[in-house]
Amino acid sequence: MADAEFRIVPAHTVPFADVEAVFGTRGDPATCWCQWFKIPGSDWRESVPELRARLADQVADASTDPGLIAYDGDAPVGWVAIEPRSRLPRLRTSRIVADGSAHPDLGDEGVWALTCFVVPRAHRRRGIAGALARAAAEHAEAHGARIVEGYAVDPSTKSRASAAELFVGTVSMFIAAGFDEVARPTPTRVVMQRRLGE
Repeated sequence: MADAEFRIVPAHTVPFADVEAVFGTRGDPATCWCQWFKIPGSDWRESVPELRARLADQVADASTDPGLIAYDGDAPVGWVAIEPRSRLPRLRTSRIVADGSAHPDLGDEGVWALTCFVVPRAHRRRGIAGALARAAAEHAEAHGARIVEGYAVDPSTKSRASAAELFVGTVSMFIAAGFDEVARPTPTRVVMQRRLGE
């Protein structure tokens, strides 16, 4: 997959060291390892020491294929998590999903969720997250998805949105990637959806 200057590939096809390079060693990505939506809240604290290893195992297994990596030349510059919603147990208790999704059956394998973007600070504001969102929808469609949902933040409704809040993506970025707003469960959080194969 490619988008302008970026090459975007499934994470299981690259060395895990490239995934680690994107997640870095400081900040939320380096402590979460894209496991927040995969572990029920009651189990989170006990799971923290093994989060990196969990992602490494998921990436190593081509059948789980939890995300995509973007490259600028040979440099890994971004990550997006894209999977069937059924693999993300924390979405079952999310009010954003419960109050906003037009597809409440979280066991439906045809509905995928785009839940997390990681772009290191040095590579931000270059369109990498938008390129990843487009590639994620294409990837989901190639693997049988009918619908991809994202749970975006609308920074225009806040005086200031921190980088930590924007890991789910922004409304404008999703719109540019071909998604439509389908619900606004809170003033700042928006369910975005892209129907595939249309």
